Amino acid sequence: MPTNKAVIYARVSSKEQEREGYSIPAQLKLLKSYAQKNNYEIIREFIDVETAKQSGRTNFNEMVKFLSANPEVKIILCEKTDRLYRNFKDYVIIDDLDLTLIFVKEGSVLNKHSRSHEKFIHGIKVLMAKNYIDNLSEETRKGLLEKAEEGEYPAYAPLGYKHDKIKKTIEIDEKRAPIIREMFQLYSTEKYSIRGLVNYVSERGLTTRKGRRVVISTIDEILKNPFYHGDFLWNGKIYHGKHPVIITKDLFEKVQLVIQSRNITRVHKRGFTYTGLLKCGKCGCSITAEINKGTYIYYHCTFNKGKCHSEYIREEELEKQFGNVLKVFQFSDVVLNWMKEALRLSQKEKEEFHIGEIKKLQEQYLKLQNRIDQMYLDKLDGEITEDFYRRHVLQWRNEQDRIQVQIKRHQKADENYIEQGITLLEIAKNAYEYFQKRRKIERATIINFIMPESKLINEKIVPIFKPPFNIIYDMSKELREIPQLKQNKQVVEGFSTTCPTMLPLLDKFRTFCYSNKIEDIPDCLVA
Repeated sequence: MPTNKAVIYARVSSKEQEREGYSIPAQLKLLKSYAQKNNYEIIREFIDVETAKQSGRTNFNEMVKFLSANPEVKIILCEKTDRLYRNFKDYVIIDDLDLTLIFVKEGSVLNKHSRSHEKFIHGIKVLMAKNYIDNLSEETRKGLLEKAEEGEYPAYAPLGYKHDKIKKTIEIDEKRAPIIREMFQLYSTEKYSIRGLVNYVSERGLTTRKGRRVVISTIDEILKNPFYHGDFLWNGKIYHGKHPVIITKDLFEKVQLVIQSRNITRVHKRGFTYTGLLKCGKCGCSITAEINKGTYIYYHCTFNKGKCHSEYIREEELEKQFGNVLKVFQFSDVVLNWMKEALRLSQKEKEEFHIGEIKKLQEQYLKLQNRIDQMYLDKLDGEITEDFYRRHVLQWRNEQDRIQVQIKRHQKADENYIEQGITLLEIAKNAYEYFQKRRKIERATIINFIMPESKLINEKIVPIFKPPFNIIYDMSKELREIPQLKQNKQVVEGFSTTCPTMLPLLDKFRTFCYSNKIEDIPDCLVA
């Protein structure tokens, strides 16, 4: 039987939309006026004020439940198509209810009796609504990436910082920051464990933002977070932030060395040499160990996320696989001498690299200066306020200062990069030999230095080499394919034509040596 019973659905997805005229009161006023003029009886009103690109909006779901439980209500009044749907799943859910949809602002009525072209147009509008949220999401990601590249952290800052909503900047939390700074200092002395730090900082009054006691995992995350010395990780890449620092980079790196040494020492004391050095390739949990029958040591997943059906592997087999991985690095003295010579001949390229980097930095500096100059003119013309001008100019001046520091660093680049590159090549070449000869604790140190965070999948090690050993590993595989080098003969002139894929790898390795300085080489990797 025909019915005039209806529900109203109104939605805004952000405060910005409210300012743009999509406000809930405006929608309700329009829909109620329409209902009164057309003699519709409003049974319920459903309102959503939230951001939801997925289905699952609270009151949308409540409306669906209500309509399913009250089949006599067959009408939904809504302002526009994109107010009702945010994705195609919502469309399917509503379509299954066999309703009459009235979109007041669009002047359209849709039900099972509508003509095919009306349904077609409606479907197009649904897809347009879906495209809108997809595009909005993409633009949001772009905006966050741009913020990161400009040194602005795109998320909520960690404990020890607070957000100034007026200036829209990240500031130091004067209450918590001193305790966190002290925590780094204490841990660097190697006299405190993380558990000891939990008790100490709790006594000092450090709490979470919700006022709760900090726990071990919180302290562990803080000690490993580069945000506190000025850098931050975003989408797998490290950026230098504009936010104020709580500790120095030297103190942060000292703490990382303590963490690293304690991980290795802890597993050695337990008799399990290689725990902490591998991740389960199936679930991502750490690999732990246990003794069976009082003699044999087996390694396996911790199963912290539940059973993942990973296999157990004997320590002897694990060591054998580690050795086989390191064997790949082995190459002849002929190859080593060729790569050494290639590094020595690259001095000119090194200079060109630094000149190129300086040019890029100077362009960034000039771009910022142009912004400052233009903003000054805007201020004189009265287009921006004095406060707005000062706030942005201060940020850009700080960025210019950082650029100047980087320029000076390139101008005074360390000339020992060749020696460092040669040292790293020799370490890789001899890694297998060192691994075979060293004690267990030193073997763990070698693995941790060359291939930390490797994975164990189906009793097989999947190596993940840290830079630059990932580059050297690729070079070693390329070199094994060259017949002259397999026979350990003198490298012939025209090597670049014999192995053209080798040269880009060597350039990549040289670039790493230009830009990085390795100072924590373990003694067990030096002859």
